Amino acid sequence: MVHVLSSRILLHPVDPDRSRAFYGDQLGLAIQREFGTGPERGTVYFLGGGFLEVSGRSETPPSPALQLWLQVESADAAHEELRAKGVEIVRPPVREPWGLIEMWIADPDGTRIALVETPKDHPLRYRPGI
Repeated sequence: MVHVLSSRILLHPVDPDRSRAFYGDQLGLAIQREFGTGPERGTVYFLGGGFLEVSGRSETPPSPALQLWLQVESADAAHEELRAKGVEIVRPPVREPWGLIEMWIADPDGTRIALVETPKDHPLRYRPGI
């Protein structure tokens, strides 16, 4: 078995400055570290228990198969805050049949991001008898 010590998602955007403005300013992700110089320098953001590294540049946007899932305390509060910051809301918060409350946004390259609230009565948070 491979002993994993840490992990991060690597994202090579079409326009690094635009993506850093989105993840840092609009989403408000805290910076874990920065490295290199120039427009293609690297910025690593905290993502709860993981990291997102925005570095380098790509001629094409990431595949639609890449999506981010971010758990938030309140999907409604996230919706209001991001809408006020001008973030395009792909889909407002909806309680899904599986019980989670999900809203969807997209980064400047179209990478879909799910912002997910786990309600207090959901099995991921509450397990009777345990």
